[in-house]
Amino acid sequence: MRFIKFLLMVFSIFLFFWLAYWATDEFFEPKTYNYMVKNFTAHKCGSDDIVLIVIDDKSIGRYRWPWRRDLYCPIFDYFKEYTNAKVVVSDSILGAKADTVTDNMYFNSLKRLDNLIVGMTLFNRQYSDKIAGKKYDELFKNKFSVDIEDFRSRRNDFSVNSLVVFPDEYLRVIDKVGSVKLAKGSDGYVRVAINAINYKGTIYPSLALRAYMYLNGDEQMNVTDKYIIGTNSKIKIPLTREKTGMYTFLRYYKPTSHGSSYSHKTYSAIDIIDSYKELKSGKKPLINPKEFDGKIVMFGANVKATATGLSDVKRTPVSNDHSGLDIQATTLDNYIHNYFMYELADWQNITIAFSLMLITFFIIRNCSLFVALSGITLILILYIALCALLYRYGYSINTITPVSMSIITMIFAYSHRYILEDKNKEKIKTAMGKYISEDIMKNVVKNIDEIKLGGKKANVTVLFADIRGFTSMSEKLSADEVSVILNEYFTEIEPIVTRHNGVINKFIGDAVMAIFGEPIQDENHPKNAVRCACEMLDKVKELQAKWLEEGKPKIEIGIGINTGEAFVGNIGSEKRMEYTVIGDMVNLASRIEGNNKVYKTNLLISESTYSYARGIIDTVKISNVKIRGKEKALNLYEVIKLIG
Repeated sequence: MRFIKFLLMVFSIFLFFWLAYWATDEFFEPKTYNYMVKNFTAHKCGSDDIVLIVIDDKSIGRYRWPWRRDLYCPIFDYFKEYTNAKVVVSDSILGAKADTVTDNMYFNSLKRLDNLIVGMTLFNRQYSDKIAGKKYDELFKNKFSVDIEDFRSRRNDFSVNSLVVFPDEYLRVIDKVGSVKLAKGSDGYVRVAINAINYKGTIYPSLALRAYMYLNGDEQMNVTDKYIIGTNSKIKIPLTREKTGMYTFLRYYKPTSHGSSYSHKTYSAIDIIDSYKELKSGKKPLINPKEFDGKIVMFGANVKATATGLSDVKRTPVSNDHSGLDIQATTLDNYIHNYFMYELADWQNITIAFSLMLITFFIIRNCSLFVALSGITLILILYIALCALLYRYGYSINTITPVSMSIITMIFAYSHRYILEDKNKEKIKTAMGKYISEDIMKNVVKNIDEIKLGGKKANVTVLFADIRGFTSMSEKLSADEVSVILNEYFTEIEPIVTRHNGVINKFIGDAVMAIFGEPIQDENHPKNAVRCACEMLDKVKELQAKWLEEGKPKIEIGIGINTGEAFVGNIGSEKRMEYTVIGDMVNLASRIEGNNKVYKTNLLISESTYSYARGIIDTVKISNVKIRGKEKALNLYEVIKLIG
């Protein structure tokens, strides 16, 4: 049964820590990732090799949105006729035909650009006409598919069921396409790039990957469980552990200026249009075409444009209104400069968390509270600093989860330690209660920080009870028999003293010394001491009858009680002290008890005690008793019975 309880306890602890790890990793780690990327990873701007042409508020302020397609022509013609841009990447998706005349002008401009790559996307919905859709898929595949071989051991890509349907003329004039689809986390943040999408057995690259393949002459790429590898460029794009797509963590860049959401240099689309017109009329252009020579030009919508349907807002670790165009540029920039985020494996993160937990537990187990808290705090600070350093160099490591697990371990360990210490204290208190009065022990525990030598003078009542003829009786009995009789006697006497607010100060062989009035405050301590003595005598009569049946010897006790002022407190040394009462009145109580042998009595009290208790007792006065150590004779009183 104990083993089963142990197993249940171990299982419960394991389940608790596993749930804590999962919850922290699932709900808090992504926020920590955002913070780390923004403050440590994104420490430089994007490459100057990539520039963005954006349709911004300035552009739509000139031409009302939506634009006619012929308005795009000056932009593409500008780059065809006057620049030597490496590639022009259009982060836009063309829908159905709008106007035949303007569409044809637009298609003719696109046709002239042999270094143009345009956007496409895929949908979860099915084609409305499945036969036509099947033919379109085949046509799209024959024209735009690239050689990407999938060698993954496990393929569990997200589901897509149809392609964007381009107009026929548009389909005819363009040669290279890439997916513009972005992946959002459950909290809406874009942390990863979708490198490629598997559509019905054909893998289509992202817009950024298609541009990279074009720039580097990569005719083929291979996908493994961990990387996308270029056969010509030899690039190794790291894939995330997530198996629902070919994802890569984006290594974001910081904005080019304060208040900007762009990490790459940007130009307004209207400035390009105006520059083209100025060049055509022989005037000096607003933007010199040479600025784009050897550059990668990416064209798309501005995140801050206010026109309905134009805004391309995404939430990323570095900005809550990040341009989708800049995210595409960031992805391509990562490819070109082999500038990636690398994540630790699950087992590595778990090992780190477990190691911190063990270190925390070890420190708590072996160090004082101050040293443990200081040491653990320092270790956690150093760990967070290490995480920040790793993020700066592109390594994603669980940060808050190991710290949280360490803190939970600390709370759990100290709670467990507190419970054990509390149990040990109870055991100690129970054990101490067997050696000293429980009331004295409680007083010590209550004033644990104020324990010192010394005390006070107080009016108390002291009771001495002694067994008659114990020495001669013990000589006739074995040690075990003596022990049994004494233990039974003391066991019965102790609760009687306690019931009357008394405290057994000590056992002196076969004698008992009890104090009334301290440490338990009791105004009626003389009366209660007398009542206690009478009940003790009654209990001894019961024990006599019991012992007679058991063949044990008959015992008698004598009790002496005195009331007066005495020193009450701790005596001894700083290392060993005892709570007791000291004074002449204590000695007198002991000697009064001794006179029971002389007068053949069982309960004698002093005159001072009688003065307090005479209203509750029937007594016989014994006058002029000579007490050893006293010059004057004293009056003693034999208590016959209680009357009140």
